[in-house]
Amino acid sequence: MPGNPEDLTSFYATPGPITNPGPHAPCLDGLPTSVGELVEIIQGLLLHVHWAERYGIRLSEERKQEVQLRTVSRMLARIAELDAGPLAVARPLDRRLVGNCRDFSTLLCALLRHQGIPARARCGFGAYFLPNHYEDHWVCEHWKADEGRWALVDAQLDALQRQTLGVSFDPLDVPRDQFIAGGRAWQMCRSGEADPDAFGIFDMHGLWFVRGNVVRDLLALGKIEVLPWDHWGLMVESDAAKAAPAVADEELRAVDRLAALTLAGDGALPEILAAGEDERVRPPSEWRP
Repeated sequence: MPGNPEDLTSFYATPGPITNPGPHAPCLDGLPTSVGELVEIIQGLLLHVHWAERYGIRLSEERKQEVQLRTVSRMLARIAELDAGPLAVARPLDRRLVGNCRDFSTLLCALLRHQGIPARARCGFGAYFLPNHYEDHWVCEHWKADEGRWALVDAQLDALQRQTLGVSFDPLDVPRDQFIAGGRAWQMCRSGEADPDAFGIFDMHGLWFVRGNVVRDLLALGKIEVLPWDHWGLMVESDAAKAAPAVADEELRAVDRLAALTLAGDGALPEILAAGEDERVRPPSEWRP
């Protein structure tokens, strides 16, 4: 298991089962090496399902189902079906793959890993979508070797979205108080620092929602980038927990531990990988490539 910095960067600089481009790897050769240029490429390939109408595109129900594509290999296959041009050439809006924040982040992660740059998707909440609200969101985190730190990148935020949302920070280096990782959100809610109902999306919010993003973020740190609506195990309050306070307390303590691991720094990676094998955390086999 990864334990020292060399192992760590090697671990995150290679594809995982979700970010492996498979037979489409040659399409990624020769792309730019700068994060900013890669983000521009991704924005020319994807159309966010919930922003489509802002761009004047009305999606069919069939097209909306493209957000169910779980792996980068399948994403790249569909991108080629829609438009066979080189990836660096922006598609017309109606020929872009329909995705969401997880897809923008996971695809960027895949492009960076293909070039040997350590990267990982992160699941949590954005503070820049609605006032006094933390929106369910994913970003990509990459290792800036020249600065010795991880930087957060929101590949979804193009010019239209930045203007609409009034975003003033650099999307290539999102401040840590603007994107709240799942584990940090959990600790904020558990300590009374924040209202759990301020975390979520649409009509879904509360501590139960936050605990789901704790698990998703822990798995992403282990290179398993599940879909935003996948849920099982500790993501779902069990019937036993509802009926027995002792069981409920144990579940809360289990999530407390997972949250702490995701915030413990890179040295915790071996423990994160081990926690990801817990039957209450490990994704069902049908959701693993």
